[in-house]
Amino acid sequence: MADSASSSPAPGPALAGPAVAPRSPLARGWDALVRGLEVLVIVLFALLVLDVVWGVASRYTPGIRPSDWTEELAIHLLLWISLLGAALGYRCHAHLGVDFFVGKFDPAVQTASRWVAEAAVFLFSAFALVFGGGRLVAETLAAGQVTSVLGWRAGYVYAAVPLCGVFICAFVIEHLVRPAAVTPAPEKDV
Repeated sequence: MADSASSSPAPGPALAGPAVAPRSPLARGWDALVRGLEVLVIVLFALLVLDVVWGVASRYTPGIRPSDWTEELAIHLLLWISLLGAALGYRCHAHLGVDFFVGKFDPAVQTASRWVAEAAVFLFSAFALVFGGGRLVAETLAAGQVTSVLGWRAGYVYAAVPLCGVFICAFVIEHLVRPAAVTPAPEKDV
């Protein structure tokens, strides 16, 4: 006589799904920093929308004096959103990439070409964005330049350039150390 308990699956790890390794404090901190960058870009974009709406409303609504600061603020916000958004886009491979020929190569060659591409991005970001952008910020601050309408120190506006470079360099390292963590799902042919 069959025991009814033996026909049902035994409770335990087999039903719980695959075990997930706990994330290190460094990895959790990095994820929190990236999430903070995402939230910053979202907040800056919301401010940009409000700024442009106010600029248009103040210009075309009778009785409201047109705001002269909205255009300059929109330019500065767009600079920060574009650069930080580009870094986030690079992290999740949302950038333009030409991988048609690379996909036809042997997997070892594909891996080598990925490393070469990541090294090129790292070198450009380190020298042009971090080093060059850092010099731009330092020289602009030393010269005491201020923005024309808002009166902000221009070096702080330009600080988005080296900050973007630092994040892109860090995302390159992340791509090489944890490629599966930020690799998008393959696209389906339609």
